[in-house]
Amino acid sequence: MPQKKAAKKDIKKNAKRHKRNLIARTIIKNAIKEAKKAVESADTNAKAAALQKLYKTLDKAASKRIIHPKKAARKKSRLTRLLNRAADKKPAQ
Repeated sequence: MPQKKAAKKDIKKNAKRHKRNLIARTIIKNAIKEAKKAVESADTNAKAAALQKLYKTLDKAASKRIIHPKKAARKKSRLTRLLNRAADKKPAQ
């Protein structure tokens, strides 16, 4: 156990931050699931809305350093590529 008052305060701060970051990561995971589900659907408006929501969520998390900015960019890129591939396959079938 920490002896100094500042060290005790740090433990409390870290616990609060940890809880806040877990919530943010859950929101990110849910946005990714929604985007993947929207890619499978035929509704183009749903796809665009889900992707826009995902972009906003990832950018917000990256700006607050909950996730690394490059990780956010990678996730956005991969999901956009997934969306574009799905769009290319639909007319061919």
